[in-house]
Amino acid sequence: MTTLSFEAAGAALAAVEKNVPALVRDDVPARLLAQDPTLWGPDAEAEASIRLGWLNPSAQSRPLVGQILGLREELAAEGVTRVVLAGMGGSSLAPEVITRTAGVDLTVLDSTDPDAVRAALQNRLEETVIVVSSKSGSTVETDSQRRTFEQAFTDAGIDAKSRIVVVTDPGSPLDGAARDAGYRAVFNADPNVGGRYSALTAFGLVPSGLAGADIGALLDDAEDALEILSDNDGDNIGLQLGAALGGTDPLRNKVVIVDEGSGLAGFPDWAEQLIAESTGKLGTGLLPVVVEPGAPEITSGAADVLTVRLVAVDSDAAPEGDQAVVAGTLGGSMMLWEVATAVAGRLLAINPFDQPDVEAAKVAARGMLDARPEPTEPAFTDGSVEVRGPAALLGGAETLTEALKALTAQLGSDGYLSIHAYLDRFGQAELAGIRPELAAATGRPVTFGWGPRFLHSTGQFHKGGPAQGVYLQITGAPQEDQHVPGRPFTFGELISAQAAGDASVLADQGRPVLRLNLLNREQGVREVEDAVRSLGAEGGSN
Repeated sequence: MTTLSFEAAGAALAAVEKNVPALVRDDVPARLLAQDPTLWGPDAEAEASIRLGWLNPSAQSRPLVGQILGLREELAAEGVTRVVLAGMGGSSLAPEVITRTAGVDLTVLDSTDPDAVRAALQNRLEETVIVVSSKSGSTVETDSQRRTFEQAFTDAGIDAKSRIVVVTDPGSPLDGAARDAGYRAVFNADPNVGGRYSALTAFGLVPSGLAGADIGALLDDAEDALEILSDNDGDNIGLQLGAALGGTDPLRNKVVIVDEGSGLAGFPDWAEQLIAESTGKLGTGLLPVVVEPGAPEITSGAADVLTVRLVAVDSDAAPEGDQAVVAGTLGGSMMLWEVATAVAGRLLAINPFDQPDVEAAKVAARGMLDARPEPTEPAFTDGSVEVRGPAALLGGAETLTEALKALTAQLGSDGYLSIHAYLDRFGQAELAGIRPELAAATGRPVTFGWGPRFLHSTGQFHKGGPAQGVYLQITGAPQEDQHVPGRPFTFGELISAQAAGDASVLADQGRPVLRLNLLNREQGVREVEDAVRSLGAEGGSN
């Protein structure tokens, strides 16, 4: 039985009281469940008309459950019990939440970092099946990962086609190629669902079900939630959460999300990509800031911050200040946040189903791969860290700490700092610890994203949202590069091009970007951590 709850205070409650009555008068729940594409205005109607299939998950997804579980049994009988997922954005984040919450093992490969790819390759390959998930069927990251695993299987004397499962839209380039290649299975997802709303489609269900999650119960939970969310009255939690997110006045566009024991492992990261990519466009939008309990942002009192606390379904937690408190079971929570994001899009007067600025970084990365420009000289090197940035940003900085101080000095009163780490998110996991330290040092919200996966998430907001951010990009030399079979580039060259392409697009839009390259990852991470501590000791940018 689905359990959902929502409670708001302060600015969040005021937004609910102001906006929900109008949403009810406009019959938004019924129109949404009827998949009415006019809800977001004429400019969004064409896109919305082909992006609302997520509101009826059972139609396409329920028939898949038996097929997925049958394949899982077949693979297990062959001794194939390790599932690797090659996917980006919603294709990887939803299965990661589903499997972590269920307590089953799934190796998520959503990186082009050579060390990360090699780590996935070298673990129990003889027991491995790889799920290649790509809506478009042409995602460069997943294509490169597929090629690498296919070669590795062959080199190990394993029939590669028996170990590759594909999830893609019908008629995509990958759909046809996979069938022609005779891969183990090809699952088609609902083409009328965008990637970030695809948690309850084949993209979420196939890898999760193969890994051992109860995907039938997940769908049951979501369907129960839909009944709750279809009520056209002021108690509709989907309307309330959507109003709190998108209806504050003035807009609190830094949405701080903190998990305080919800039991939904990794849910804030999934919500982050859903909200940021859906709303960050046309110079407006919502920036989710995923933080730890007790993070500086929660108690900052900043006028542009709204805190959403995720708690357990049996919690008696109450909102304090300008907060919302949300609880729910997994399938119901996914449906709740998808509905709330669509409602917030209506209040923000944007199309929550397109991502017009994501492609810019992809184009720039492809250009870098094709042109192979000579690497630029760093402004200076401090220890094992090369520092790059325009002279106008760096000024007279000569140390890593001075460079960080120069970057944070660009923060406005409504600004945020975003850290983009193009490294191995497991091998360099400790680097994420600089996020709360920089938040404390600057007094402003700080986001942390692993590249290139954040490009399919908050990357849209950074380029399409308001020009409020400053950006710290961190790259690093891998232990060893990894060639991409059948392609004229390595994973090291690919991730470098993605980082350089993203930085160039941000810089072209006038966003301040400081780039740090670690010549030695282990040593460089320590030096960055030390520089951040020094910045905090000096009082941040002040």
